[in-house]
Amino acid sequence: MPRSRPLVARLLGVIAVLCLAMGLSLQTAPRAAAASLTRITNFGTNPTGLVMNLYVPASVKADPPILLALHGCQGSGPYLYSSTDFASLADRYGFLVIYPSTNPGGSCWDVSSDQALTRNGGSDPVGLMSMITYTEQHYGGNANAVYVTGQSSGGMMTNVMLADYPDVFKAGAAFMGVPYHCFYTGSVRGWNSACAQGQTSRTPQQWGGLVRSTGYPGYTGRRPRVQLWHGTADAILSHNDLGEEVKQWTDVLGVSQTPSATDSPVADWTRTRYDNGAGVTQVEAYSLAGAGHELPVKGSTMAAEAIRFMGLAAGSSGGGTTGALRAVDAGKCLTGAGAASGRQQQIHACTGAADQTWTRTSGGRLTVTVGGSTLCLDAAGRGTTPGTAVIVWACSGQANQQWQLNSNGTITGAQSGLCLDVAGLATTDGTPVQLWTCGGGRNQQWTLG
Repeated sequence: MPRSRPLVARLLGVIAVLCLAMGLSLQTAPRAAAASLTRITNFGTNPTGLVMNLYVPASVKADPPILLALHGCQGSGPYLYSSTDFASLADRYGFLVIYPSTNPGGSCWDVSSDQALTRNGGSDPVGLMSMITYTEQHYGGNANAVYVTGQSSGGMMTNVMLADYPDVFKAGAAFMGVPYHCFYTGSVRGWNSACAQGQTSRTPQQWGGLVRSTGYPGYTGRRPRVQLWHGTADAILSHNDLGEEVKQWTDVLGVSQTPSATDSPVADWTRTRYDNGAGVTQVEAYSLAGAGHELPVKGSTMAAEAIRFMGLAAGSSGGGTTGALRAVDAGKCLTGAGAASGRQQQIHACTGAADQTWTRTSGGRLTVTVGGSTLCLDAAGRGTTPGTAVIVWACSGQANQQWQLNSNGTITGAQSGLCLDVAGLATTDGTPVQLWTCGGGRNQQWTLG
């Protein structure tokens, strides 16, 4: 026979019912739980038994970007989570972070075997790709905004993932890494002493050729932008490897070996940038005088600089923000319609195609790259009147190719002051885009990224 409830408990129950009947609550609304790592199992094909941890910030944005963050030898995903600033940056900017761990725990990533160095060849990269796909499917991650970073062995794997899956990643930042294929031994998790000691040197064409012929043979699409970091006093992986990485990625991305700009944003940091013809930084390298094998340092601006370069920070500049340019009202993307020079821009269903991938440069240009050719969004004929067609054209640096992305979602031409406008308030595929007097309509509101 069940026990009768104590009188106090029964009275509290009556009070709760009465409160609910009056639309009241005995408790205040619960506070949002602090974000933490979530362990995920059964995330897909995982030939090496990797462990997946996912960080979802409390203020995650809609259609959030994904950052794959890779630990070094003797590390783990939870260690990288606690020892770097990527999670706090995710809190600020609303992106997701995958923190994988190797198996066995504390081991290095496999960046040395034939399986790992070829797209879908097996080993660790396949499991990492499964984590990304799972995050897209189960957490709403944006498949058109996937990035990768890592330190030491994770920096090496960053380069491997960019070579194996250039169609997946928008950009990457490798801390204390080595070039793709530099650590090759033919064995899983092998150690290549010559590469580690900076004794492996190749021409840019040789390094680039390995990416093209081995990572994803036959691939001719867009390649991800790359940021590289290394300390001059690194006793584990030689600083010489930074120069070899620069050779490799400048060749792959088709930019000059001569820096477009050199500066020192922080004392003892030397930053070199390698831009394409449109002024968009494709490769950015940081050489840190006196720094050892300890990057990125928590509490410094290193992780923030990586986030900025990759385009994960709202309002980022420098390397630019890259992604789809979406018409808010139509829910469709600005497309170069093949990006033929002189062709008026239109809106079409978003597909993630190259001619729907726009980059905002530090100079205020909006560029699109198709088939190795980069063109700028342009007010036709330098027009400044409502109805002027918006086209793509060879980048010239003129004011009719400079655009202001405003906080209210509008995009205005620097020369005309007019708004980027979907003609006639239409929402169908093929609707042309023009300049028009700013009126605050939803057909003049855009998002980039």
